[in-house]
Amino acid sequence: MNDTTHVQGTSEMAAEVRAALAGTPPSLPSKYFYDDRGSRLFQEITRLPEYYQTRTEEAILEAVTDEVAARAGARELVELGSGSGRKIRLLLDAMARTKRLESCVLFDINERDLEQSVRALGRDYPPARVRGVVGDFTQGFDGVGPAAGRIVAFFGGTIGNLHPDDVPPFLRRVAALLGEGDAFLLGVDLVKDKRVLEAAYNDAAGVTARFNRNILQVMNDRLGADFEPDSFDHVAFYDERNAWIEMRLRARRPQHVRIPEAGLDLRFAAGDEIRTEISCKYTRASVEERLGGTALRMDRWFTDEDHRFALALLRRGGK
Repeated sequence: MNDTTHVQGTSEMAAEVRAALAGTPPSLPSKYFYDDRGSRLFQEITRLPEYYQTRTEEAILEAVTDEVAARAGARELVELGSGSGRKIRLLLDAMARTKRLESCVLFDINERDLEQSVRALGRDYPPARVRGVVGDFTQGFDGVGPAAGRIVAFFGGTIGNLHPDDVPPFLRRVAALLGEGDAFLLGVDLVKDKRVLEAAYNDAAGVTARFNRNILQVMNDRLGADFEPDSFDHVAFYDERNAWIEMRLRARRPQHVRIPEAGLDLRFAAGDEIRTEISCKYTRASVEERLGGTALRMDRWFTDEDHRFALALLRRGGK
């Protein structure tokens, strides 16, 4: 059985954007990168030579997936920010080899991508029940439902897009999806040489710049704004104090922008910036610091030989 559950619309988008642009610094919620065009641009980013994250995570997963599946012993896979790409298939294949795979739940904010993924995985893994849930992982997991014998996967280092203060509450929400002893497989981008980090977000082909500016087009399309995306420069830098990459858009010239659906009338001077994303980088110690009070514990830590990326296998409860 393959279906998609709709649990969350975009009715709150205008309020979120209004609050974010009133902040210091003014910002836009990074989840709005992922309209159809943004999702395509991000897939292009993952294939860039500078963007080590995807290929490194896939290589780690390929090496450890059988161990993960055996230790988890799960019958159901829930993927947050889901797709039908190589990473989820590696894990599904390993679960199938344990003869335990029964179902797969995909949870994502982009409805079109989600429906395509549900169809693709339903076709390629016919013994499994595949369903999709449209939602925002920063808000909760309505529609996923409780279960035991489950592994939740959150790949791509996407947890880095959460402010560090928001990580423990997020982990508590994930833990609520799990039964005692169930597993959470978390992809984590690691602290490393600043030059490597900044190159990954300032690629020579300019794809990340197009991806960044596309969020302004999303504002135009969905909130009736009149941004001129090409009038903003892409800016990405590593903040060593906070251990995060910060992406911004910088106005090239004075601009007057209206966002009717959000009731905003904005003026930008040349050089004014909008923060569009943070991407926090972690160490094993800083991940473990955030597990306190979440009901999750570290079970295994897998990384590549250059310590660029890690997969943390977390378990609910126990010692």
